[in-house]
Amino acid sequence: MAGKKVDAERLSDQFVQPVSETGALTKKEEAYYMASGRKLMWWKFKKHKIALIALPIIILLYLGAAFSEFFSPTTADKTHSEYKNCPPQSIHIYDENEGFCAPFVYGLNRTTDLKTFTRVYEIDKSIRHPVKFFARGEPYKLWNLIPGDLHLISSEGPMFLIGTDGLGRDMLSRVIYGSRISLSIGLAGVVFTFVFGLLLGGISGYAGGWVDNLIQRLIELLMCIPPVPLWMTLAASLPRDWSTTRTYLGIVIVMSLVNWTGLARVVRGMILAYRSEDFVLAARIAGAKGSYIMRRHLLPTMTSYIIVHLTMAIPGSIVAETLLSFLGLGLRPPVVSWGVIMQNANNLPSIAGQPWLLLPLAWLVVASLCFNFVGDGLRDAADPYK
Repeated sequence: MAGKKVDAERLSDQFVQPVSETGALTKKEEAYYMASGRKLMWWKFKKHKIALIALPIIILLYLGAAFSEFFSPTTADKTHSEYKNCPPQSIHIYDENEGFCAPFVYGLNRTTDLKTFTRVYEIDKSIRHPVKFFARGEPYKLWNLIPGDLHLISSEGPMFLIGTDGLGRDMLSRVIYGSRISLSIGLAGVVFTFVFGLLLGGISGYAGGWVDNLIQRLIELLMCIPPVPLWMTLAASLPRDWSTTRTYLGIVIVMSLVNWTGLARVVRGMILAYRSEDFVLAARIAGAKGSYIMRRHLLPTMTSYIIVHLTMAIPGSIVAETLLSFLGLGLRPPVVSWGVIMQNANNLPSIAGQPWLLLPLAWLVVASLCFNFVGDGLRDAADPYK
């Protein structure tokens, strides 16, 4: 027996080392275990490299939308009748005669093709227009309140970095102005989607019974209808004599009525899975009301799923507004949005002759991709212990 006891002690010493030798935590491990939830989320989000690149782009897009008057070279409605349908120009820092110099754009000579009777623009290298940053230009009113004339980039001569439309309006300025409507309508649509999805999905999953059946049949009815025809039908029902503000809110509500079903399904499924857990039963025994249990116990457990759906809903709302406005069923001129701008490219001759009219589509693609990448990063960061 004594020999067996000695063997047991020797084996115990072999596998259970003193804490000071193998069990001590490093500073990095100690910081990890002592970190708050927000720190853990940020550390996990930083590991998602694509999301880390996409987030500053989204911030830059919204800054451009908020201060579009400053970031745009000119105002959205400024017309240049002598430069209608002008192709994009490029900024140069090298001249054949003077070598490297300050940024500038070459002048343009307009001629008429006698065969097709279309305008033709040729670069005139004998004329140079300096490109200035933080320069005075076309006067404006920031947010229609604060007068000013300072622009991030400006030029005394014609400078159309992505061309002009059929009325001679600078496309870059119109795209920057249009981002205010298109990007804000995505956020506004998410607010309604968030409210409808969480409210109806939570009631459906927690109440059960005939309430659950009624809400689920409504969701199935909406989901079985293709979204684009449904958007078009609801948008076409809006009165044509409505003001710009009422039409804007109407489009937001139309898109929210279609987009809330996916979030409601996810919320309902998660509540059905968690409502029989011990922490929910303990809250019921303690006398907590159903609304309190939903708000403080059930919904926080679905953070990652809610984030994914909301980040996917924002680009979905932006695309829906662009599509409806492009088809003439959404916002209409004089409102400036990405969809309204691309109405000029709704026929083949326009696309063939002025392909730069489709360049606003690049802003739409970049915004949608960045929101998707950030959503993936936030989804992983919402579960930092995974």
